[in-house]
Amino acid sequence: MSEKSEKIERLPVFKTYKLYVGGKFPRSESGRVYEVTAKTSAADAAGKGNWLANAPLSSRKDARDAVVAARKAFGGWSGATAYNRGQVLYRVAEMLEGRKDQFAREVADAEGLSKSKAAAVVDATIDRWVWYAGWTDKVAQVIGGANPVAGPYFNLSSPEPTGVVAVLAPQESSFLGLVSVVAPVIATGNTAIVVASEKAPLPALSLGEVLATSDVPGGVVNVLSGRTAEIAAPLAAHQDVNAIDLAGADDVLAKELEIAAADNLKRVLRPQPVDYFETPGIERMAAFLETKTVWHPTGSLGASGSSY
Repeated sequence: MSEKSEKIERLPVFKTYKLYVGGKFPRSESGRVYEVTAKTSAADAAGKGNWLANAPLSSRKDARDAVVAARKAFGGWSGATAYNRGQVLYRVAEMLEGRKDQFAREVADAEGLSKSKAAAVVDATIDRWVWYAGWTDKVAQVIGGANPVAGPYFNLSSPEPTGVVAVLAPQESSFLGLVSVVAPVIATGNTAIVVASEKAPLPALSLGEVLATSDVPGGVVNVLSGRTAEIAAPLAAHQDVNAIDLAGADDVLAKELEIAAADNLKRVLRPQPVDYFETPGIERMAAFLETKTVWHPTGSLGASGSSY
């Protein structure tokens, strides 16, 4: 054998992207896939792009399975302490930090960005997870509180998670926008079914791999890819979905979904222009919280002072 070893050509190992439902990675029950291509100016001009992967094309059955998984996980996740939820969200940021290069490549391909701009998007996304992790045990103090009432009563308002939330991720911001709509939902104790960007689903599907190894209980976040309108319709009409975020829907689809959501009085967050690089407020957390108010007698309140 010669001292100089021969160079052996390796076959490329292509990644098989899968859904993330109930803490597992199933293919679509329909067996369907669709091609995902890179977004570049040259590809846009030619009307086609470079092939990246085949993503699962989710069906109505996949959407229903995701709702079942989210409902099953809701009790444990909403019952966890706010501090513990913050620790879990921070762990997601830790895991993303270790996979920055992978996500930067996927974001660059998905959104047609340079390496430096894609890296900046990933950094902002990790910071967004940390931001919401810090809010988990503070949002109740900001939204809730003691209310002044006429009479000898304590009147206390406390926010509680609304339940299972369907989230249509933004179409153009495949990673930062995605996290900006998912993190506030789960930070407050809800569980989520996420419909990834139709044209750029790969960062969302890879996020599922991170969530699976980040102490996030299975079913808390479920990620579906495919045709947004096809997946969103059964979610909007589903009787066990409590709310829906229409961030990734156009005006026509949003109107149709809002009508369907009215059947069981879902909370609906309408689509609105957002600069996802700006520091968010608490609006997206507050949108999916219910306020529970408790009255408790304090005893008689007289001129000489109060007694209990």
